[in-house]
Amino acid sequence: MEETVRLQAYDIIGDVHGCADKLEGLLRKLGFEKQADAYRHPERQAIFVGDLIDRGPQQVETLDLVHRMVEAGSAQVVMGNHEFNAISYATRNPNVPDEFLRPHNAKNSRQHQEFLEQVPNPHRWIEWFKTMPLYLDLGGLRVVHACWNAGAMRIAGGWVTPGAPMMTEFLVLANQRGSDEYKAIEVLLKGPELNLAEKDQCGFMDKDGNIRSDARIRWWDVSARTLDKVAEIPPGSQTQVGDPYPELPAVECLDGVAFEYRDETPVFYGHYWRSWAPERGRDWTTNTACLDFSAVKGGPLVAYRWEGEKEISRQKFVKYQG
Repeated sequence: MEETVRLQAYDIIGDVHGCADKLEGLLRKLGFEKQADAYRHPERQAIFVGDLIDRGPQQVETLDLVHRMVEAGSAQVVMGNHEFNAISYATRNPNVPDEFLRPHNAKNSRQHQEFLEQVPNPHRWIEWFKTMPLYLDLGGLRVVHACWNAGAMRIAGGWVTPGAPMMTEFLVLANQRGSDEYKAIEVLLKGPELNLAEKDQCGFMDKDGNIRSDARIRWWDVSARTLDKVAEIPPGSQTQVGDPYPELPAVECLDGVAFEYRDETPVFYGHYWRSWAPERGRDWTTNTACLDFSAVKGGPLVAYRWEGEKEISRQKFVKYQG
């Protein structure tokens, strides 16, 4: 009699950002137990969508917990933009040795402050970050931090070998504004964007008080064809003078077409600072799901329990508020 092979089950977990207590609570809720210093599940594997670091109060605890799980084989992880930023912040520019690939200016240092202050041996973790894959394609599901895009993956794939440290030559190009490598990393780890000024719209002030001239593209919405549907303006955003940001006009906008995700294979991502509960069309579609529900800003840490289904189900989201 032919043996039946059980399909691997995964729990895909959103942006942790140094919230180790919430992560432990979520793992226990999902049925993981701590055995031999690592959380394990007899039938499931966790997958982290990146952004383990920055902002939160438990940087070391988070890194140690996730690293132990990866080493034990009970978890996988993809790189987030915060891990990439940390690598770039710590790497000197070989062409300009007195400078770093990510400038040590006030804005970048502020964003990276908790990692810098809490982690006594950052080099160890930076070297680990360099080995993180930019995405995972596991056959029945896909995981990326911000946007699944074949073109960006082809460019990055020419440089990045799974399991091998990211090469300095690639890091230099990926931090060089305008290069193909820079554009690829921007899409995969930060999401595609459109320029608001080119659409005759003003920039907006983000949650950290920074003025943004670009808006993220809602690449998961294949029906979006007007600016108000294509551009992602975070709720509560303000104009540069502090007024509520106005609604964008419903004028034709095709900037998102090149980034639309139309494959049937479900793709899971983080990055977009959602608030609970998941809304169809905004946070999930039949083939995409966002798992970043602002855990470090008081929201829940969220996972999706995938068990082989081809379509996303609202009922498979699991939250832990703590």
